[in-house]
Amino acid sequence: MRVIDREEVARKLTYEVCIPLVRQAMIAFSRGETRQLLRAIIPLADGRMFGIMPGALGERAVFGAKLISVFPDNFARGMQSHQGVVVLFDGETGAPVCVAHAGEITAIRTAAASAVATDALARPAASRLAVLGYGEQAATHIRAIGRVRRLSRVSVWGRDPGRAAAFAERMGAETGIATVAAKDAEACVAEAEIVCTVTNAREPILLGRWITPGAHLNLVGSSYAGPTEVDHDVVTVSRFVADSREGVLAQGAEFLKAREAGLVGDDHVVGEIGQVLAGDIPGRQSPDQITVYKSLGHVVQDLAAAKALYEAG
Repeated sequence: MRVIDREEVARKLTYEVCIPLVRQAMIAFSRGETRQLLRAIIPLADGRMFGIMPGALGERAVFGAKLISVFPDNFARGMQSHQGVVVLFDGETGAPVCVAHAGEITAIRTAAASAVATDALARPAASRLAVLGYGEQAATHIRAIGRVRRLSRVSVWGRDPGRAAAFAERMGAETGIATVAAKDAEACVAEAEIVCTVTNAREPILLGRWITPGAHLNLVGSSYAGPTEVDHDVVTVSRFVADSREGVLAQGAEFLKAREAGLVGDDHVVGEIGQVLAGDIPGRQSPDQITVYKSLGHVVQDLAAAKALYEAG
């Protein structure tokens, strides 16, 4: 059985590889060509959790699971918050053939999926990006979004101003894009045409009234029912697209809380990004429309990434 470590994942799973790979995986998922169960989550102490995500790329294709722990306090230790493995099984023999580093796959494929959604839903000329958060996903999202839009400016906000400033300086030097740390979340998203929320916030840090008409939002930080990064207004005013409709109706915290408040029904989730990509439902309908891509992440993305790495040798 082959083991693919973090360094190999980082070296071979480039955005040029991962973005089209994730795009095709999302289309296949929405067409019902893949198989998966809703993730099972075991809560642990201090906001930590352990998740199990099983799935298959088709009835005779590779299958497997991601076993993943999420420890937000790892950030202070200089470690990835997501730790685990993706286990790949052969579709013909049922034999396990590969174990890959799940933390690095998750970091790259999540940002690649947001880039796919941004390319489909953001205005073509959108160039101003706001990122709420300064952890690993903030960095990968800046890199990935820059592959699908010509960015002219990136603004960053986080709870620690010093860390936000250091992150902005580092990413500006890496990308060559003017990157600044904003004084607060409202200032960060002012005039932003693309917004990514990649925090571990448990209560809203982004309010709908701050959002510029025509903006596109990737809601990424909350991956289970509970923590919410945005308020009800963000949900209600937007054209709301899911990575998995079933997943969002069961575990999409921001949507669920707006529904519990009686502000939206299930039909507010207009569909899945795979349906938009396939042309089955419209994406953006007007220049001033606010669009939301709610990202929970599904194992089909992880399995497609692991399969590509395994086959690359």
